[in-house]
Amino acid sequence: MRLYQDNLPTPLTQPVSLSNYLTAAAPMMFPMPAFPTLSFSPGQIASVCETLEESGDIERLARFLWSLPVAPGTCEALSKHESVLRARAVVSFHQGNFRELYHILENHRFTKESHAKLQAMWLEAHYQEAEKLRGRPLGPVDKYRVRKKFPLPRTIWDGEQKTHCFKERTRSLLREWYLQDPYPNPTKKRELAHATGLTPTQVGNWFKNRRQRDRAAAAKNRLQQHGIASSTRSPPGSPDSLADGTTSLHNHPLNSPLSSPTSSIDLSVSTEHRGKLL
Repeated sequence: MRLYQDNLPTPLTQPVSLSNYLTAAAPMMFPMPAFPTLSFSPGQIASVCETLEESGDIERLARFLWSLPVAPGTCEALSKHESVLRARAVVSFHQGNFRELYHILENHRFTKESHAKLQAMWLEAHYQEAEKLRGRPLGPVDKYRVRKKFPLPRTIWDGEQKTHCFKERTRSLLREWYLQDPYPNPTKKRELAHATGLTPTQVGNWFKNRRQRDRAAAAKNRLQQHGIASSTRSPPGSPDSLADGTTSLHNHPLNSPLSSPTSSIDLSVSTEHRGKLL
């Protein structure tokens, strides 16, 4: 009690305002409750972040990240764990905090296993921002322009160009398997999916689209060949068309009397002879 009284200013002996008196007395009169501190190690925190991310419980993940200590040393230790950084990026994306998402993705290098998910968030965030600015949904051309304007940062991209959403190395492997078997069974689809990093559904769709393109190209080639062959023959039913579909050479321009040199000479002689008779 004596210690408590000594620490308080005495209004009778010191000229002090009531507000200052209450400010000085508040910490002892109403002590702040001590918040529980987490005793997890950085590795354990990373494991919890990974588990919550896989469960899809983004709200719980956000609350867990908010409860983490903010001491400089602790934050630096946590920033070395990719699971924590990826969890922060996921929470920022779902909360619409795209500025924070871009900052995390641009300033920390992630392993290849995280690239696909982080790339999808990067693009989708820019798509949503573009839709908000334009006031309408984006079409394929609009999305292409957004991708050109905001390319993937090298922290979440290995630098390999993509063609039709698949990397060229993946497309080459798919073409090799297609030449061996255009109709792979489910087992082969799973093997190819594991080799390319795709899903069996993506592999099946690629093979289906490739078969359709090949059939369309073959049909177009047959039509072109048929048109060339038809141009070298007379239409069916014409006088120059024979029963077997070939063309008669009897009335061919090269066999016409007007085209032969002898016919022209005979014609001139007959004309001259007719003049003498007249």
